[in-house]
Parts: sequence; structure tokens; C-alpha cells
Amino acid sequence: MGENGNGNGNGESLGTVLVAGAANLAIALAKLVAGLISGSSSMLSEAAHSAADTITEVLLFTAIRHGERPADRRHPLGHGSASYLWAIVAAGFTLVGGAGFSLTHGWHTITHGEDLGDIGISYIVLAVSFAIESVSLWKGLSQLRKEAGRWQVSSGRLLRRTADTMLKAVIYEDIAALVGIAIAGAGLGTAQLTGSSVWDGIASIAIGLLLLVVALVLIRTNASLLIGQAAPAMLQEEIRAVLVAQPEVEAVVELVTLMIGPNQIMVAAKIDFLDETTGERLELASDQLERCLTERFPEIRQVFLDPTPGRSAPQQA
Repeated sequence: MGENGNGNGNGESLGTVLVAGAANLAIALAKLVAGLISGSSSMLSEAAHSAADTITEVLLFTAIRHGERPADRRHPLGHGSASYLWAIVAAGFTLVGGAGFSLTHGWHTITHGEDLGDIGISYIVLAVSFAIESVSLWKGLSQLRKEAGRWQVSSGRLLRRTADTMLKAVIYEDIAALVGIAIAGAGLGTAQLTGSSVWDGIASIAIGLLLLVVALVLIRTNASLLIGQAAPAMLQEEIRAVLVAQPEVEAVVELVTLMIGPNQIMVAAKIDFLDETTGERLELASDQLERCLTERFPEIRQVFLDPTPGRSAPQQA
């Protein structure tokens, strides 16, 4: 339920990451110029936000490339887990670079004040940034809706459960970017109306807290996957159903699944085959089971089957 299903999933995620990265780079430069001209703390925080997102996209691109490397003798299950490691690094950069700068700069503005210059350009940059970020978010949500339709679940549930951390990171960061732009605009407007730069500093701190929450959520998600997380329960039930549907299978004694990377699952199962299934027929049956699983679920990369007597089978002395 929570994975993209095939090699095209990584390709779509890569395209989504590239679009988001290009958008964030352009936005970061525009916000930086506007922040320097206006002297706005929240605009500079938004520039740091977009710069952190840009570097995050670069790291996510690295994550996808590392995770796609094939298995080798030292890494028999492949390099998929490297994606989670790089995603944690990316989230850590957002935490330190984006949230850290926004919080400290906002506090400095509140305690020391600031002189706001021409903030008209800031409003223009925020409006354009909102439009660009909306396009990036639309692409990410389009991919999410496509995958949710495939698994017949809601987009929200898939977003919470998906092992495609690249897609999750892009969507969360784009949502945070849109909220951050709204906060910056509100902070600038309130500061302009009241003549107090404190509101601009408060907006900067709010942006920092927003980035902090997003970074911690992504770190927690990727840490769980890196440690070793099972496939979603619904997917496990579907795998079990495929196994027991085969005529040679009496029962599935034990089923273990493991996310070994985005769009990559390992399946290990203890199978109670029919008593008359022995020798060559057992080998053929095992091969047929593996082919059924990989055809039905393209994200399954490794299958290990262990012929095992059922729990109620009599034990020989």
C-alpha cells in the first residue's frame, strides 16, 4: 500500500525532486534580493528556507541515485537503505540551516529591532514564489494521487505510510513553503501597519518552528525505515493472499516483509506445502510462487521461501 510499485516510481520521484529543486533555487535568489532590499527578517528567513530546500533537493537526488545501485557481494540486498540515510541528512540540513537561521535571526530582530526599507518588492517576490511553489506541490500531489489510486487508499493515508521518502519530503516541504510564504506576508503586513519590526521577527521565528517540525517528522520517518520497517499491513495481507491462493500451498506459517529501500521490498515466508509436493514439484512450486509475487507486486525485489510443516503437523521422534 505504501510504495510506488515499480522502477517508474523512482523516475517520477526524481522528476518531482528536480522540479522542486529548480523552483526552490530561483525562489531562494529572489527572496534573498528582496530581503536585502527591504531589510526584512522574515524575508531573509524565507530565503534561508528556500536555500535549505534547494540543498535538500540536491541531497534527495543523491539519495535516489545511491538507492538505485544494484546489489553486489558486499550488499546482497541492494543499496536502497542509502536513500533513507541521505534523506535523514537532508532533513538534518533543513533543521540546522533553515530552522536554525530563522529562529536566531527572528530573535535578533525582536530584541534589537530592524529598519524596514522598500518592502513592495517583497510582496511581489512572495506572490511569485507562492505561484511557483504551488506548481511544484501540484506535481507532487499528482504523483501521490496516482499512487493512492493504484493502492485504492486516500492520498492522506498514503502520504503518512509511503516508503517513498523523496515524494514525502517534497510534498511536506512544499506545503511548509506555502505556509511560510503566508506567514512572511502576514509578518511584513503587520509590521508595516503597526510600524513595529517585532511582528517581522515573530514571523521569522514562526517560519523557523515550521521548518523544525517538518525536519523532525522527516527524520523520524526515515529513521524508522533505516532501522528496518515492515511493509504496510494491507500489503502484507495481499502478499499472504497470493501465496495461499496457489494450489500447492496448504498454509503460510510465517510471513516477514522488510522495506529495503523506496519501492523495494524483501519477502521471507515459511510455507506449509501440500504433503504430496516433494522433490522437483517443490522446486517448481517455489519458483511459481516467486514469479506470482514479483508479477503482482513489482516492488518485491527479494523472495525467500522456506518449506515448513504446519503448526499442527505431527512431529517425528
